Amino acid sequence: MSETSPAYNAVTYLLDRNIDEGRSHKLAYTDTVAELTYGELQRQSCRVANLLRRLGVRREERVAMIMLDTVDFPSVFLGAIRAGIVPVPLNTLLTSDQYAYVLADCRARVLFVSEALYPAVKDVVGRMSDLECVVVSGQNAFGHKLLSDELKNERDTYVTAPTHPDEPAFWLYSSGSTGMPKGVRHLHANLAATAETYASQVLGIREDDVCLSAAKLFFAYGLGNALTFPMSVGATTILNPERPTPAVMFTLMNKYHPSIFYGVPTLFAAMLNDEQLKAQIGGERLRVCTSAGEALPESVGNAWKARFGVDILDGVGSTELLHIFLSNAPGDIRYGSSGRPVPGYKVRLVNEAGADVADGEVGELLVDAPSAGEGYWNQRSKSRRTFEGHWTRTGDKYVREADGRYIFCGRSDDMFKVSGIWVSPFEVESALITHPTVLEAAVVPEADAEGLLKPKAFVVLRAGAKADGLDEALKEHVKQKIGVWKYPRWIETVDTLPKTATGKIQRFKLRDGPA
Repeated sequence: MSETSPAYNAVTYLLDRNIDEGRSHKLAYTDTVAELTYGELQRQSCRVANLLRRLGVRREERVAMIMLDTVDFPSVFLGAIRAGIVPVPLNTLLTSDQYAYVLADCRARVLFVSEALYPAVKDVVGRMSDLECVVVSGQNAFGHKLLSDELKNERDTYVTAPTHPDEPAFWLYSSGSTGMPKGVRHLHANLAATAETYASQVLGIREDDVCLSAAKLFFAYGLGNALTFPMSVGATTILNPERPTPAVMFTLMNKYHPSIFYGVPTLFAAMLNDEQLKAQIGGERLRVCTSAGEALPESVGNAWKARFGVDILDGVGSTELLHIFLSNAPGDIRYGSSGRPVPGYKVRLVNEAGADVADGEVGELLVDAPSAGEGYWNQRSKSRRTFEGHWTRTGDKYVREADGRYIFCGRSDDMFKVSGIWVSPFEVESALITHPTVLEAAVVPEADAEGLLKPKAFVVLRAGAKADGLDEALKEHVKQKIGVWKYPRWIETVDTLPKTATGKIQRFKLRDGPA
């Protein structure tokens, strides 16, 4: 946007527009306990904005959110943005030390926290020099302020702050899988950018859709799924405050009959392989599913389609770019690929020297995105390495096929060469899980006796499978699937694989042995 752009607040686009278009009484959210129509959500967001001003929080200052997916989350998130205050949703699975780091890093003036999550921060909040107030969502305030009580006497109208399209609207912290999380600053214009590209032109979201996301609202993926996208068209969203286990997700699907289900590869695989839930078919209205977080194995996509009769649109996104920028699309799906660039996004594949690579060659994926963050908070050197003018480095290695589809190879720091040829851990893992005994797999480089790198696999077996004598069968299976030089020279059976809260395998933790 130019410096002369008129005032623009993301809440006007996401929420107030729905009221103007006659959806005041339309159900916006249910969290299985409480419900909010669009009109009620607008009034709640105004009360939150007034509360923040009463607490002395000023425009551009930050408020942190450690909140479960309930109707209080969109109320607080949108209320802060309405006031020109910057909400910072945080991962609900962090440790106390990580919360201490992030709260100090973002200098939050107020912390909104769900009652069930307060124990994780109770020993932290008193040490935060910038934190002046804690507001608890739930029944027990633990000696702090209770959100429901604080909002009772607040006015339900508010003059929305005349923010700028390029003004920071909210921050999201990266997963921090290899270190402390980094704060990504996103702008007011970024939310609409994802809605008008992926949600509208790929997903085809509609006003009559009912949305259910396994990914939580504090994730970039979940925020789009359960807030930006449905609100952009006036759809209804089911919020799940619990862990997204197969049993929980099937229960919600059978009760609410979502038309769009947003998942991640590990959950799709778990839902397919849960022996006690084999008869579940995911509700009556399901029309499309999406996947992100990690590449979806071809075997999982095909099995899901065969059982549920619904396609999974596999795509790739990032916290830095807010949502999916490369995706399969309805009528243009090939499992095992990440599809094509989302309309409105440009992509390049470059080698180590920064030159574009040809079709069929491995390169790092760079994206020119209308939804890119403006950088990391207080991390200038990392910002300069990631955000290069129009282009954002994703850290993902891809191959572009002649038909324009992109095939995921792995993270740049996970890829390695065997006999001078790039090996994709994801490709080997995808081959391994097609064996009937293997549920999950992770592949890392290991040095042999001569100091040369070769693939080593860690596998989680399906229930009832025996590890005895399995190594040679799995090696041969991979050779037949993807090539002789790519097979794992060593195979170790483990009970679980280390993962981030988003379900991404933390391969770096396996390089020195399993977690």
